[in-house]
Amino acid sequence: MLKKIFFYHISLSFLFFAETYAAESGGMPQLNPKFWISQIFWLIITFGFLYIILAKLILPKISANLEIRKSQILENIESAEKQRKESEEKIAEYDKILQDTKIKAKNYYNQVREKILEDINKKKESLDKDLNVEINNAESEIKDLKSKSSEKITKIAIETSNDLIKQLIGVEVNNSSISAIVEDLSKKNKKEYHGN
Repeated sequence: MLKKIFFYHISLSFLFFAETYAAESGGMPQLNPKFWISQIFWLIITFGFLYIILAKLILPKISANLEIRKSQILENIESAEKQRKESEEKIAEYDKILQDTKIKAKNYYNQVREKILEDINKKKESLDKDLNVEINNAESEIKDLKSKSSEKITKIAIETSNDLIKQLIGVEVNNSSISAIVEDLSKKNKKEYHGN
């Protein structure tokens, strides 16, 4: 690239000198053909020296800096790509852990729910059994009370009637005759009660 620039300047210089050859009569020494060889000589030396300085000192440093920057940029791009891949992997891993945790929580919830329902059903069955036992006991007690109540009522009625008759008449009546009267009345009451 520097060679092209160098030759481009030299060719322009020659064109400039060719066009200005006619202007030598104006008195400018750089336009006088006598000085052209020395001017070309110094032009070649100046541009040659400039070319050597640029080609050997400045441009290698610039190209080295450009290469360093290019390699740093490539390293940064690779590092960013690597970090992007790592972050995507970590996001995927996080999503997987989150999904697994949701599944585990759902399974745990279902297990606990089933266990609670099972415990509730067991307690309900136990309560039903206890209630059935209590109901049976109560029914048997009621039956016993019903069967014994008529005897007790009869006994109470006999004793009360005996006491009333004793207080009214002043005479003690035989319990067997009073019990016969009370039983006869209770049979009549039972028939009327069951008939209704």
